[in-house]
Amino acid sequence: MCYTILEPNTNRAYPFERAFSQLPDLSDQKMEEAMQPIKIIVEKHADGYVAYPLGLKGAVVGEGDTYGEALDDVKSAIRFHIETFGPDIFDTDSQVLETFVAETEVAL
Repeated sequence: MCYTILEPNTNRAYPFERAFSQLPDLSDQKMEEAMQPIKIIVEKHADGYVAYPLGLKGAVVGEGDTYGEALDDVKSAIRFHIETFGPDIFDTDSQVLETFVAETEVAL
């Protein structure tokens, strides 16, 4: 099957492969401009790692046998969450500036 692409406003037709070869190159710099920094908490448990982002609406969790697997899994889950619910999932009312881990004791 052969597909052609019509150029808008000119009615010129291009073979599918040629049309895509003429698309502008998305350099790493352009991709970085669209990046949103997200703070991720990674917890080590006896049976593996759990990771979850801060500052997102909804529940997004990743897991893995290693730190890297959990981080990759939560990144994938975040991308899916954004694709599903759109960029409004970012909690812009209360952005996380810094993250701290503290430990205390309580009487039992």
